[in-house]
Amino acid sequence: MVVTKIIIRCLLLPAIFISALAQADAMDDILERGTLRVGIAHFVPWAMPAKRGGQIGYDVDLGTKIARDMDVRAEFKVYEWKDMIPALEAGEVDIVAGGIVITPQRALRITFTQPVALSGAGMATNTHMTRDIENLQQLNDPDIVIATITDTFSEGVARSIFDKAEIHSFGNKDDAEKEILEGRAHAYISSLPAVQFLVTSNSDAIDIPLSEPLVGWAEALAVKKGEQELLNFLNAWVTAHSADRWLSSTRKHWFESRDWLEEVKR
Repeated sequence: MVVTKIIIRCLLLPAIFISALAQADAMDDILERGTLRVGIAHFVPWAMPAKRGGQIGYDVDLGTKIARDMDVRAEFKVYEWKDMIPALEAGEVDIVAGGIVITPQRALRITFTQPVALSGAGMATNTHMTRDIENLQQLNDPDIVIATITDTFSEGVARSIFDKAEIHSFGNKDDAEKEILEGRAHAYISSLPAVQFLVTSNSDAIDIPLSEPLVGWAEALAVKKGEQELLNFLNAWVTAHSADRWLSSTRKHWFESRDWLEEVKR
């Protein structure tokens, strides 16, 4: 019996050792590679193709700053939103940048840092198609079409608040935005900043019925389950740059000004 216990312990030790190494791999790999792989999706103003090449936006600034503070280079990988979490789970990227909304359901699959910002879901309406609608309740009707983006928090908001309406969800923002701009949807639900920007650029066709979010949310960075060392670093990073106001000033630049418009690829 004693010999058997010794054999079992000897067999278990390598497994424990390998497990400990695996948990350290993410942070070690980033530092060894010299690159931080950052997952982003094209949403204004979180991430956009730049006129000079590459990407610009709030999430891009976050990823670049995190990489610099690690003394590595940021490598940005662009996905459609629905593919972002699977890419993180598959190890294609090390982190998802700051525009991801914290939800309990997502926390079952990935690990969030502490919040980097507060935001919410906004709505734009097609001016011509909704000219006779006087309140939000009238939009919750089977004859109403609402466009949104697949697997986003905004899609959940649309389906929850407007459960009687016809919800059309799309894999990317361009297709969803076309629905309202080209008159195939009465309304479009996405993040409030994205909706505000869309209306600013197309005020002859759409408007915003509410200046406040339909539903508020918190945004964070995200890492793959089990990457504790990387999570510890990112939480320290959020704490430090909340205190020195880098996060708030960067958010103000991208969300409250339009100084960056000329840098965006048309």
